[in-house]
Amino acid sequence: MNLAQLLVRSAALYGQRPALVRGDGVLHDYATFAKRCAALASGLASTFRLRRGDRVALFAPNDPAYLEVMYAAWIAGLAVVPINSKLHPKEAAFILDDSGAAVLFTQGDPAAQLQPLLAQRDALRATLDLGGPAYERLLQDSAMTPVDSAPDDLAWLFYTSGTTGRPKGVMLSHRNLLTMTLCYFADVDHAQACDAFVYAAPMSHGAGLYNIAQVVAGARHVVPDSRGFDPAEFLALAARHRNATAFAAPTMIKRLVDHASAHGAGNEGIRTLIYGGAPMYAADIVRAIDVLGDAFVQIYGQGESPMTITALSRAQLADRSHPRYEARIASVGVAQSAVEVRIADERGAAAPAGTAGEILVRGGSVMRGYWRNPQASATTLRNGWLWTGDVGVQDGDGFVTLIDRSKDVIISGGSNIYPREIEEVLMQHPGVDEACVIGRPHPDWGEEVVAFVVARAGARVDTASLDALCLANIARFKRPKVYRFVDALPKNNYGKVLKRELRDRL
Repeated sequence: MNLAQLLVRSAALYGQRPALVRGDGVLHDYATFAKRCAALASGLASTFRLRRGDRVALFAPNDPAYLEVMYAAWIAGLAVVPINSKLHPKEAAFILDDSGAAVLFTQGDPAAQLQPLLAQRDALRATLDLGGPAYERLLQDSAMTPVDSAPDDLAWLFYTSGTTGRPKGVMLSHRNLLTMTLCYFADVDHAQACDAFVYAAPMSHGAGLYNIAQVVAGARHVVPDSRGFDPAEFLALAARHRNATAFAAPTMIKRLVDHASAHGAGNEGIRTLIYGGAPMYAADIVRAIDVLGDAFVQIYGQGESPMTITALSRAQLADRSHPRYEARIASVGVAQSAVEVRIADERGAAAPAGTAGEILVRGGSVMRGYWRNPQASATTLRNGWLWTGDVGVQDGDGFVTLIDRSKDVIISGGSNIYPREIEEVLMQHPGVDEACVIGRPHPDWGEEVVAFVVARAGARVDTASLDALCLANIARFKRPKVYRFVDALPKNNYGKVLKRELRDRL
């Protein structure tokens, strides 16, 4: 099934309902939304000679037109490549090259930063300003009906970094995203026509994926004027639109709660706040419920099984009378309806309840594999299971608690930061002999990046030069916040750096 059929269905059922909203102003109803996507699909296919399976990239901040490009691509049988607008231009350029994207939509600061690199992209046929004059001309084409996509056709190519330091393209099919959407209704929240889904988090990630459930329900898609997250703006939009729903990182929830508490604001207009990317500290989620009410749902997923591994429901978060309440709110919940979750030993055998092991997942949401990377696919997808790289325990009631991340990912502000890619950049400094990057707890961001650096004999290495190197090669949010200059890194007999010992030093 082509996911675009969901928009066609909602346009027929709810044609006059408001669909795309910027701030307080309605831009288009569902009938117009669908017509614009169908025309854009035709314009893309005919103007740039795109064929089924070609990739269309988006490197732009949140915008209502983001959704138009997404559904237009699916109507034409194309795949979407969403690129985090906060990435460094070199990182975005790598994704463009690796994906072989034929058309790029960009806007604002990301467009200006990327422009000097675009001439070097061989596969790229066109770069368009999202919502600009050339974009509007494509909308003048005659509408086309959705192509007959197979369930396993590529729909969303999501790039997630790995321990090798190079991003990997996660291939998500129409089947994967439809499974995720059905899990949303079964395990997360029952989207309704009266809802207003506020895109405060990046549309290139989980917030953008959750648009599909809102389309099914005929709900409103609200992009803040700021294009991102501002606590005061979010609360004002919720009060204005009512029944506001949003996906947010724990750090965003914390900022929202702090603002509401400081200004005496309540939960007026807020219906559901879904948080993911990392568990919240138990004390933080209890305070959040105290301030904003029983509006919260937690999800745990990965790009490889998007938004769809476990969920901790609104009722479970609210049930303070349960004898295991404190343990449950520190968990990531239970397996979502369309997947099976196993805590496994090194061989993949199920571990007893309460025993730590790697979290494995299988089901209709699990990716097809990594784009043009069969070796990584074979390592991660084994015997029908996705090996997540996360370590957890599962109690007798099925609640899963994360206890470590074997991939050493750092989660700061809801964004995944992978140490290896930072280490690779630091090693470019002529005075650096060794580097090791880890995360340490941070009260506001969850974790912050700390780099341990060993200088070459006689070399002079300072924080300013390392900062400059990072800012020239990777996104600002990945830059280490703290540098520790040491004489040597602790290692085991095999020469492997003992990161646990470094964590103990912190």
